[in-house]
Amino acid sequence: MKNKLEARFDELSRLLVDQINPDGFWSGELSSSALGVAVAIAALHFDHPKENHEAIANGLNWLTKNCNADGSFGDTPESQGNISTTLLVYAAINLYSGINEKLIDLQKKMVEYLLTESIDVSSKHISEAILAHYKKDYTFSVPILTMCALCGIPDKDAFNYIPQLPFELSLLPRKFYRLLNLSVVSYAIPALVAVGIVIFKKKKSAKFWRWIRNRSVSKALVVLDKMLPESGGFLEAIPLTAFVSLSLIHSGYQDSRVVREGVSFLKRTQRADGSWPIDVDLSTWVSTLSVKALRSRMKDALSIPQREKLTEHLRSIQNQSTHIFNGTTPGGWGWTSYSGSVPDCDDTPGVILALLQLQPKEQVKNEVLSGCRWLFGLQNKDGGFPTFSRGWGKLPFDQSCADLTGHCLLALSAVLQNYGQEMTPEEIKTFHLAIKKAVNYLQKNQRSDGSWLPLWFGNQHTPMHVNPVYGTARVITYIQDILPFGCLDLPFKALIEKMIVRGNNFLKNAQNSDGSWGGNLSVPGTIEETSLAISALIQTGNTNSLQNGLDWLDQYYQKNGLKSAAIGLYFASLWYDEKMYPLTAYLETITRALERLD
Repeated sequence: MKNKLEARFDELSRLLVDQINPDGFWSGELSSSALGVAVAIAALHFDHPKENHEAIANGLNWLTKNCNADGSFGDTPESQGNISTTLLVYAAINLYSGINEKLIDLQKKMVEYLLTESIDVSSKHISEAILAHYKKDYTFSVPILTMCALCGIPDKDAFNYIPQLPFELSLLPRKFYRLLNLSVVSYAIPALVAVGIVIFKKKKSAKFWRWIRNRSVSKALVVLDKMLPESGGFLEAIPLTAFVSLSLIHSGYQDSRVVREGVSFLKRTQRADGSWPIDVDLSTWVSTLSVKALRSRMKDALSIPQREKLTEHLRSIQNQSTHIFNGTTPGGWGWTSYSGSVPDCDDTPGVILALLQLQPKEQVKNEVLSGCRWLFGLQNKDGGFPTFSRGWGKLPFDQSCADLTGHCLLALSAVLQNYGQEMTPEEIKTFHLAIKKAVNYLQKNQRSDGSWLPLWFGNQHTPMHVNPVYGTARVITYIQDILPFGCLDLPFKALIEKMIVRGNNFLKNAQNSDGSWGGNLSVPGTIEETSLAISALIQTGNTNSLQNGLDWLDQYYQKNGLKSAAIGLYFASLWYDEKMYPLTAYLETITRALERLD
């Protein structure tokens, strides 16, 4: 068995190293997004259809080739169709269907699909259906309806059915944002401003609010301009940047810097096949996953120059000032090296742990401790860690979550283990308090069946699209890695061990009969979910279960290669797959299995 695992480690580690880009880190590759294509096409059309003709034509061509058999579009080319993506594609194609017979036929197919989902593109009830689907969260529903309205869907009165986003609230100091009912998540302020302005321009409203909002427009545009990154792409995200651009164009601000830079960003990020991803890349995230996957065998796979180059890259992208987007202090890391990235509570602990693995602790101390101070500033009162902003709790994607909290808990514990003897009593107290609060959060949020739910990951085949296997596997792996540390009190370790037992029992019960794991029991298995579950269970010594899982991985890999699954969630509702996910997850499992045998 060990020889087989060694051979697979050699194979996968070579594949991993081959993926390093010329700048010394991993870029990965996100799946193409029909939704991103649709919104980008609309933005480029509204900007200048003739000048942008080639990009638009290539995008339309990609859409015609990637329609599902039932006339729908999903978030990835292999995803089942959904009403949001299909409706946006329909709206974008509506701009050109009158002059292209192929597009007319495609629209007809989409109409048939949408009718099966009780969506009539000629009815004002479109807005009711979309708003009902997203409920109180307007982050995505209102931009969708706004683009449809600008594309003539359902009719000239479409804006009468769209809620007004309170863009004027963006003028208040950021510290008050979390106290307001903005109806959008913290990372969607650009959409709040731009989409809110175009709705205001197109929709009738009471005199008082017209007076208030009319006086707020120019100042809100200044706020938006200040948030614009050097790349021109808000969050490096194609849909968000396109929504902002097309809204401002229709508000009369086509010549603004935000639009000009946004359009340039969209044209620059289009792929050779005519498509767009939802975001440029997740390079920081996949780079730290790659280091994590190699674990104790990193020095066997990465040369000293490779480790040094990666370290310098991670150092260079640490945020060094108060971030304009979410107002957080220096010290955090975002998901990519591009300027639109925003520091978050998953990439920051990921980089902290990667730096400690890449270099002797003395060489990365300043960056690591700065990252910890950033994490202290984001921890919520409930003890958990959110993604971007402390204290925002009205909408799910702004709340504390288990997988991020587990990741931060591991990072803080590792730093305390490495630097505790050099810390002052006050510093040690700060670490212990944050760790205690995080452990308590995880205990309170472990579900009755022993599982935890993740935030930015899900499964398209489970009820409510949740993924307890992913969430539980991640949390269990994080907190198991804490147990060998000598810096934690025995009561903490006892509490962690109890959570691990309950979580492991859930994972054992969620294994499919063929040896794989999906998002839950009886859900088709994937490389990612099976690998993560095995990594979590590897310390239990449950030989039969683990061997069945490893056998399934081996057979699946030989038959399908490193086929990625759409388990990632973006902007609360968009599915994506990432080509590095199966490779890093599988390699980590092999590495952990070999460590167990050594």
